[in-house]
Order: sequence, then C-alpha cells, then structure tokens
Amino acid sequence: MSAERILYPCYFDATLERREGRRVPKNLGVKAPDLPAIEAVLRKMKVQYRVEEHHHPARWSEREGRIVAEWEGSKEDLIRRVAKGLGDRK
Repeated sequence: MSAERILYPCYFDATLERREGRRVPKNLGVKAPDLPAIEAVLRKMKVQYRVEEHHHPARWSEREGRIVAEWEGSKEDLIRRVAKGLGDRK
C-alpha cells in the first residue's frame, strides 16, 4: 500500500513567502500554480492521485483545493519533483 502525500498549490507559488505556505525555493516556484497544472505533472510522472475540495489551513479563504498523491518516497522529494515539472511547463 502506498503512502498518501498531500500537495497544496501554495507549496509551489513563487509569489508567496515561506511563512505563507511556499515549500520550494523561489527559483523552483511558479507564479499562480493551479490544480490542473499539478495534475498534469503527476500524470506525466505516472503517480496516482485524487483531487479534494479541502484547502490549506493557513489559506482557507483561497479555496484552491488539494491533491492527495500515492507516493512511497518522502514528501519533500515529491514536492521538488513536481516543482521541477511545473518549471518545465513555463
């Protein structure tokens, strides 16, 4: 059974500060990431996932949703790989 890793779009937003929810370095972040872009990267990586209506606790008013990915490795590794995939889409 795979481990579930939760990804919020704010993790990849280069316009946010770390304290606002960004989890990647600014040079790996993108402006205004959204769920469809993250889904496209996960599909390309062949990672199973599902989209949920839940929102980042610190950004509850944004209503951006989240993705729950099936990933055996560390969450930080998944976040970095997705960030690099988003950067390649620029």
